[in-house]
Amino acid sequence: MPKRKRSNSKQQATQAQQRHPLLGGPMLAQDETLTYIFVNVLDFFMTYVLLYYSHLEQSPLQFKLFESNPVAQYFIDHWGLIKGMLGFKLGLVVLICIVTQAIAHKNEQTAARVLNLGSFVTGCVVVYSLFLLARGLG
Repeated sequence: MPKRKRSNSKQQATQAQQRHPLLGGPMLAQDETLTYIFVNVLDFFMTYVLLYYSHLEQSPLQFKLFESNPVAQYFIDHWGLIKGMLGFKLGLVVLICIVTQAIAHKNEQTAARVLNLGSFVTGCVVVYSLFLLARGLG
């Protein structure tokens, strides 16, 4: 009776690390990914606050605001402010996180740069939204 080969735990660990990140492997560029997600949550919150309060009958804002992105506006028009905006923004964030994880599998530094750029640009949008809110409140 032939002997079964025992699998080496070190070899199994190496194989587990080589698996594709989308198929259960390690998440790469974790800090950059979490920062990107956090900044996008802030963007969602600020967009919601601005759009919601600017369309109230007794709005505390001195002007009305509208979504300037026609694709995002399509989602809002068809599914409402919360569901439409959340679906649109969440869909983009998930897509970008998946793509950058695939990039990170080949080059983690490039993926980190893409996420950092996305975080910076979205952070600028959040700061602009805060400016609009402060201006609208007078």
